[in-house]
Amino acid sequence: MSGRVSWLFILTTALAVVACDNRAGSRAHAPRDVNNLPPDERDASLLGREIFELVDRAVDYRGSHRGRPGADLRQMGIESLTTNTVRRVVNVQREPVVTVSFRQPAGREIVSCRGDSQVLEQAATRGSYTIMCTASSGDQRPMEVGQ
Repeated sequence: MSGRVSWLFILTTALAVVACDNRAGSRAHAPRDVNNLPPDERDASLLGREIFELVDRAVDYRGSHRGRPGADLRQMGIESLTTNTVRRVVNVQREPVVTVSFRQPAGREIVSCRGDSQVLEQAATRGSYTIMCTASSGDQRPMEVGQ
């Protein structure tokens, strides 16, 4: 009986390893190098990463403060100015909306982008997310960021 149990254990372990390996392989994509992207996508990608991080932190803050969102970035312990960007958060019905703008927009295709908590859900379900960006011409358009 113990021989049968050990064979079942080995077989189950082998199948589990193969199943995990196959799932990882099907989801793996070649990472896109940010430097090889067109200028507008590169700008949106840079701003999008900051938006994602800030939305994540704002949602986390709200969750750890009994549903009360942070009034501003300072209250959440986040700097609003970096060397390259200006960051803002507003709360619309307790949902954070984060805007990140380049401090030096000259020579940029995209000057600012904004996103809300939907970026977290989209990134979790499909690996990329959509943010609304403002071009240097003033036009606004949604842009896909990630993967």
